[in-house]
This record gives sequence, C-alpha cells and structure tokens, in this order.
Amino acid sequence: MVVLVLIERVYRVFEVQLTGGILRVITTSGVYVAGDRETVYFGLSGATPLGLQMTPECSSVFLLIPLFLVTAAMLWFRPSNAHRLFLSLLAASLVVIVVNQFRLLAIVGLVHWLGVDNGYYWGHTLLGSMVSVFGGAVALVLFVWLATRKPKSAPEVGDVVR
Repeated sequence: MVVLVLIERVYRVFEVQLTGGILRVITTSGVYVAGDRETVYFGLSGATPLGLQMTPECSSVFLLIPLFLVTAAMLWFRPSNAHRLFLSLLAASLVVIVVNQFRLLAIVGLVHWLGVDNGYYWGHTLLGSMVSVFGGAVALVLFVWLATRKPKSAPEVGDVVR
C-alpha cells in the first residue's frame, strides 16, 4: 500500500499511456500522450482537440488502497488464505483499472458527441462519478466473494462423481 502511494505518479503515467493506446486503436482523430505531464491529447485532427490530464484524484491508484488494506487485514487473521486473497486482490484491481479506463473513454466519447463543454461536464462530473462508484462497488463485492467463498472439496470415497 505504501508502495502505491510512492509510485502514484508513475502509475498515473501508466494509466495515461494505456488510455492513449486504447484511443489509438478505436479512433482516427489523432492521439498524443505526454507522459511527463500525465496528459492524453485526442481529437488532434479535428476542430476541437482536447487534453485530459490525469490528476491524483482521477487516477484509480487511490481506489486500490482500500483493497490493499482489506487484503492486509484478512491476511493478518488468516495467513493460510494468502493465495486466495492475492488472487482476489488481483481480480478486483483489474476491475478497478478497467473501470477507470472506461470512465476516461466515456469522457472522450461524450466530448466528441456533445462538444467540449457539455461533453466534459456530463462525462467527468456525472457519468464518470457514477461509473467510478459502480465499478468500485463491483470490485469490492468481487473481492469479498472471491476471498471468502469456500473452496470446493475433493470428492470423498464413495461419492458419486458426475
């Protein structure tokens, strides 16, 4: 968890690079990533190019910290469950990262569709917040479900295996 805080800026550069890579695949309007400024520019061949800067508040890094805290607490009480907890943490972390990418792509899409002012407002303020909250809830439920479900037991002698 401390490492996440220490590498927060590097993580934001990773997120911006990932967004830029996805945009290059799905759009033809021109994309440029300025990693040193944690910014992705899109719509470069159009009349209204725009840059999205990944601030710490917009990054998914701080959404991962609660998952790491819960994992650490569960490891403290059940160290024998480490393998399951780390797999749960990995799955939930991937959900958080994908959801944040979806949020960023939704902003880009709405800016393209509704224009810079309305698109950014609807994409960042309203839809982006809803996507983040919903995605965070899904990630937490997935984590808890994966971390706490009972392992399937091996068949006993005399059990019918289908």
